[in-house]
Amino acid sequence: MKTYVYMVRHSHSPLIEGTERTRGLTDQGTLDASRMTELLRPESIEVFASSPYRRAILTIQELAESAGQDIIVYEDLKEQHFSSATVRMPNDELLPLLRQCYADPTFALPDGESNADCQRRAIAVLQELLTTYHGRKIAVGTHGAVMALMMGYYDPQYDLDFMLNTSKPDVYRMEFEGHQLLSVERLWHVN
Repeated sequence: MKTYVYMVRHSHSPLIEGTERTRGLTDQGTLDASRMTELLRPESIEVFASSPYRRAILTIQELAESAGQDIIVYEDLKEQHFSSATVRMPNDELLPLLRQCYADPTFALPDGESNADCQRRAIAVLQELLTTYHGRKIAVGTHGAVMALMMGYYDPQYDLDFMLNTSKPDVYRMEFEGHQLLSVERLWHVN
């Protein structure tokens, strides 16, 4: 029996509002979350899991409500933390750091998290979901870095270049037999 995992990268979020945990969605992000709901409603998703970050929850909330389901929040699905700062790192600092993290998965700033550590915690959640909800359809509200690391655990083509070319939001349907990845299909298409 196959299990389907829908990786849902969060919609656009204002970069200046609140902390990394509390940022919501922009107006466009809210519209895109509604478009994503319409796209995924025919998939009949049964289980909804999310990062604790507000933008990830808000992106899948309408879809979960339309299915009459609650969202299960997993702390270990949170975004990779590159430093102890509570606000987003500027892109001119983040991109070189991402390149270094992908070149050496064990590298981390003194108060940050390595790719290896982030992948380990996120994959533990994904494997728990695959076991607990075997044969069902599961949406996972997530972030670009975490999504790429989870997908890259199963297939190395999901690397930094993949992550840098995803959109906000973005949706990938992963088909599993047990814990073995069979296929991945991108469902979100940017207009």
